[in-house]
Amino acid sequence: MMYHFVPTMKPLESDKKFDKPVQAVSEDAPVEETAPVEIDFSKVEIEPLFKDTVDFETFSKSDFRAVKIKDCVAVKKSKKLLQFTLDDGTGEDRTILSGIHAYYEPEELIGKTAIAIVNLPPRNMMGIDSCGMLISAVHEEEGEEKLHLLMVDDHIPAGAKLY
Repeated sequence: MMYHFVPTMKPLESDKKFDKPVQAVSEDAPVEETAPVEIDFSKVEIEPLFKDTVDFETFSKSDFRAVKIKDCVAVKKSKKLLQFTLDDGTGEDRTILSGIHAYYEPEELIGKTAIAIVNLPPRNMMGIDSCGMLISAVHEEEGEEKLHLLMVDDHIPAGAKLY
């Protein structure tokens, strides 16, 4: 039996992006057609682009990799930090801390595929070494900061290099 996988999502106004991770639907089940959601970007403000340039050689020293989120927990005594345990394709777990708890609950990120810079020097935060940086998109909307962790197709294997 073949299945179609249909993500179930909350409305855009919701604080949380996904209601349930994935819902299996039989191939024979009717697929409900919905109109594409129009997003109003007229109230969105983004930071201006940098005026300084970076030469290609410097840019190419940053090692961007797909990482699978194996575990994610809130860091005790911190309102902002989440501690990620990541599969970066090396066979050893990587720990990265990210100050995105205001935007995501840890359990909704487990199993997702994200993008990280993996060759930054370790940075100690709250007594834990963070070995890299997860990539997010940030903008302001009606005076409120919005953040979206960059997540990619789960078919991309852990450790895949981004160019």
